[in-house]
Amino acid sequence: MPQLSKTLLIATRSSHKLQEIGDILADFASLRLVNLEEIALPAEAQEDGLEEFPTFAENALAKAHYFAGRSGMLTLADDSGLCVDALGGAPGVRSKRFSGRPDLDGESLDAANNQLLLQRTSDVPDERRTARYVCAAAVVDPKGGEAVFEGTCAGQILQAAVGQSGFGYDPLFFVPEENASFGEMAAKRKNRLSHRARAMRLAASYLLRG
Repeated sequence: MPQLSKTLLIATRSSHKLQEIGDILADFASLRLVNLEEIALPAEAQEDGLEEFPTFAENALAKAHYFAGRSGMLTLADDSGLCVDALGGAPGVRSKRFSGRPDLDGESLDAANNQLLLQRTSDVPDERRTARYVCAAAVVDPKGGEAVFEGTCAGQILQAAVGQSGFGYDPLFFVPEENASFGEMAAKRKNRLSHRARAMRLAASYLLRG
């Protein structure tokens, strides 16, 4: 029998992240993806305080529960970030807020975060510039069921940005096995191996088994 389609709300207001998740899950034809704009769910002030926990998994679950509760829909949310070994795992769950610049957003905020990362690692030698991207993808059913899936991608922090693709810290994140930064990779290539790709595919496989 053909597999029944499932409608899944992607709970993010980031256009970059929404595009990336859509591309990653394109092969899962039985998942019908909808976003917050499509269901006309307006932004509320409390959304800014959802990511207050010390782990990616807790933050992802908080977002997924919040939007599942508001929408009444099966919901997927993620929290992701960059963990730099020489910085004790920072910026970690504070990756988006690393620069401490609430007055900035989009590319301006990315630039401020990247500048601070380069400053904090300016005296770190190449052999100690190891890092990993982490993504926790949470799936929440409005009836209360939940599951979390984690994906990671190991790499190194470059001494300067390379490439114009991606977003966030991508131009500074070099993957030795690919001999390229995320900023140099085409989306299709990045979406084969990224932390978000790994977490999202696990989540999609789980949903389609249920």
